[in-house]
Amino acid sequence: MNILLTSAGRRTYLVRYFKEALGEGSKVYAANSALSPALCEADGYVLTPLIYADEYIPFLLEFCRKHEIGLLVPLFDIDVWMISKHRDEFLKAGVFPAVSDRSVLEICNDKLRMNEWLSGHSFSVPEYGGSVNDYRGGFPAYIKPRFGMGSIGLLKAEAKEELSPLYRICERRIEDSYLRYESEEKAGLSGEGRVLIEEEIRGQEFGLDVINDFSGAFVSVVIRKKLAMRSGETDEALVLTKEAPVYESLFELGRSVSECLHHIGNMDMDVIVSAEGPSYIIDMNARFGGGYPFSHAAGVDLPKAYAVWAKGEKADPSLFEVKKGIHAYKDIDIRIYEDGNV
Repeated sequence: MNILLTSAGRRTYLVRYFKEALGEGSKVYAANSALSPALCEADGYVLTPLIYADEYIPFLLEFCRKHEIGLLVPLFDIDVWMISKHRDEFLKAGVFPAVSDRSVLEICNDKLRMNEWLSGHSFSVPEYGGSVNDYRGGFPAYIKPRFGMGSIGLLKAEAKEELSPLYRICERRIEDSYLRYESEEKAGLSGEGRVLIEEEIRGQEFGLDVINDFSGAFVSVVIRKKLAMRSGETDEALVLTKEAPVYESLFELGRSVSECLHHIGNMDMDVIVSAEGPSYIIDMNARFGGGYPFSHAAGVDLPKAYAVWAKGEKADPSLFEVKKGIHAYKDIDIRIYEDGNV
């Protein structure tokens, strides 16, 4: 079975993980709308139209047919959303798209709706509001895009009088980035309503890989204690095992979300355990997140599980076992392009 990873960007590690998972006789292809480092690692690559272009989905379908792709794994929120809209077309072409139902993505990709959904299911979230007038929380508070990614437009207000000017700055940053398409596509918003205000929670932040199989059934939770961040992604982390005091409560939190949401595959979830005790969920992304390499370094092999599930088989429980004492850092490497070729 061949696999296509779309919006591969700089995720060379995921291309490598999937190649190791498949072994001989299968190929891992990478796709991106521009030259990117991950293309260097793949068995083959293709430059695609932009995700919101009319020709994007037909282009992918044709590529999948030509290269006998059995599993399609998008790695970017916009791409996950677009492929989910065309899920049936890929299934008819014999391709399993590893994306959750649109009802799940509408919750995860819309940070205002995510908070409402979590609150409605009795999960703890920070105080929040969709406008300056709606916000009733304390300070400091974060002003961020409602359909945000990668910390774009994220601002911090130390006091109430800073809310309005920072709110307007956030709106301008949305308008100047691809996030404006997200607001228009997902909620029909071209003006107000594109910004979320959220009270800052002080405490220790953790990253969770909440893993479901391809039927949406719960499998496991991998927990990372975040020690350093860079551009919205985990840069250094300690992977926890059962001996850690917070392990059981965070594992059960992940399980509870899984059993309410029924997402497909991995969900990257950020949680802050406050000094007062409660665990606040601050973000959910229904895809491989930037923290997954730490889970992989600890012995979890989700790419291999994806390949097994795509064949309709049951994954061995050993694929989700976590080694004790894994403290890891991300590294920086360089790729060289010659004459525009990978």
